[in-house]
Amino acid sequence: MGNRHFTLEKIRSNLRETGSNIVFLQEVIGEHEIHRNSISQWPETNQFEFLADSVWDHYAYGKNAIYQHGHHGNAILSELPFFQSSNVDVSTLSFSQRGILHGLLENKIHLLCIHLGLFERERRDQVGKLIEYIQTCIPEAEPIILAGDFNDWRKTTHRRLTQECDLIEACEQHQGSVANTFPAMMPLLPMDRIYMRGFTVNGIEVMAHSAWRQLSDHCAIVADLTLQEAH
Repeated sequence: MGNRHFTLEKIRSNLRETGSNIVFLQEVIGEHEIHRNSISQWPETNQFEFLADSVWDHYAYGKNAIYQHGHHGNAILSELPFFQSSNVDVSTLSFSQRGILHGLLENKIHLLCIHLGLFERERRDQVGKLIEYIQTCIPEAEPIILAGDFNDWRKTTHRRLTQECDLIEACEQHQGSVANTFPAMMPLLPMDRIYMRGFTVNGIEVMAHSAWRQLSDHCAIVADLTLQEAH
């Protein structure tokens, strides 16, 4: 809020400095004709290709909100190749388009990127669809990373995901509680999470320092995970 500078280049630089193998992004613009014509630094490609440039060779994009001058959605950047990817529509309101971006890596790791709605009833329906999707479409023995903006300050979604899907939240596992990530200037609410199955958490960092606060109204979370050996 109040930042009138175009920050996409700085976002790319900060993401690179984390050394992350996989990046989960929400509200990524795939196309915006007005910005393209009015912002001199607007990239020639779409935002997720610009962010991925030369570091993450593989990416998936889920187009959710479509409007007259463009569209935006979730994106996953990966150093490892995707075997396939799809976007599952979980919208429940006509003015709030939401989706589950599902990327399956060639090593059988499932990556799910999500941005849940602002309203409690909307989120409840979306989480129900998410849980059903995980239970019916992803084999129990295969590892999962589910990350994004859950808008879940009351932790009702958190309880359902941990109890019904047997997922572990990375910050809770490592630090004893989910992290406060919103607003970035003074994080008070636990909105952003990294859930997983089949991984061990080695470390967590909530990117709350000044270099990141200028880039988003949410704090990013960086997790160091190790894939567990299959039994």
